[in-house]
Amino acid sequence: MKAETTKEAPKKKGKKVKGPPQIVVNTAFCKGCGICVEFCPKNVLAMKGAKAVVIALDECIECMFCELRCPDFAIAVYPAEG
Repeated sequence: MKAETTKEAPKKKGKKVKGPPQIVVNTAFCKGCGICVEFCPKNVLAMKGAKAVVIALDECIECMFCELRCPDFAIAVYPAEG
């Protein structure tokens, strides 16, 4: 009988791990339309009351849809460094 072994995925050498981006919602500009929430493919944003809030920053893929579609220019996405 042969013993089972587990293999780990090969590690990428020389590649830094990126952290999550920074998403800033300017609540003074946000009018609560929800367009950013609807366009986010990873459900990073949600509506809390009448304002957009970040609920799952680690899921952000930096597509920038929220920032690009916000009619009030209330969202800024700063890409992760690394």
